[in-house]
Amino acid sequence: MRIATWNVNSVKQRMPRLLPWLDQRRPDVVCLQETKLADDAFTALLGEELANRGYEVAVYGEVQWNGVAILSRVGLDDVVTGVAGAPGFPHQEARAVAATCGGVRVHSVYVPNGRVPDSDHYHYKLAWLAALREVIAAGPTDAVVCGDMNIAPADEDVFDPAAYVGQTHVTAPEREALAELQGVGLSDVVRDRWPDKRVFTYWDYRAGMFHQDLGMRIDLVLATGPVATRVKAAWVDRHARKGTGPSDHAPVIVDLDEAPDGDIGPVVPPPSAPATRRRAVKLPQSK
Repeated sequence: MRIATWNVNSVKQRMPRLLPWLDQRRPDVVCLQETKLADDAFTALLGEELANRGYEVAVYGEVQWNGVAILSRVGLDDVVTGVAGAPGFPHQEARAVAATCGGVRVHSVYVPNGRVPDSDHYHYKLAWLAALREVIAAGPTDAVVCGDMNIAPADEDVFDPAAYVGQTHVTAPEREALAELQGVGLSDVVRDRWPDKRVFTYWDYRAGMFHQDLGMRIDLVLATGPVATRVKAAWVDRHARKGTGPSDHAPVIVDLDEAPDGDIGPVVPPPSAPATRRRAVKLPQSK
């Protein structure tokens, strides 16, 4: 079973990229984030195209912002939207949907950004992650949490830790919240597969960040033990970040039981540029 997760940064804008990608990579289960469409608009836009490809669809969206979905060709049962006990900001946002697909409980999540350290949105992010942890801890034992975590788990997951000082995504409380989520028995299967490699999933659109490979790894697939032992390949589809009209995120793909593209995947690593640089680089938002 091939499971993929992708923050598409507007499914309407990404439709010309998404459909050919589905045909090329043929994932059995796809977790989407930042769809930015209400449920009825998502269905009107993509329902027929996805049905023709054999996908059932669970969506939880809202107009203009957020939005998550699960596409599945291996069953879609017990769909639950939202995270029980999670706070809103101030109202509930469309940030999580779960379903059982092929015997695995699949969670597609779009974790709050946090915006600025110690802001109200930052504390909302931490509380939201704590609620998600409780949901995952309650079971079942075969589960994956897929999505945009908006946290780089360690310094190795950003191109330059010094560039992120004072920014969200890398602070100790965020990383501790993510570690506590993993502490319920979740493995970071991409990092397990690539323990000492530069593996990024997000590159800012600005300042040529992708072409210089100045990115961060914030899109994760976290798997419980019974699922993690089935992983045969785990990789980032960098090709989906190239070309015209891409998302600023690349899909993450995990193959269970067999690896049709080989046990290392076709495109990760090496990165598009070497790790060494001759000058310090600032984030575009800090300039």
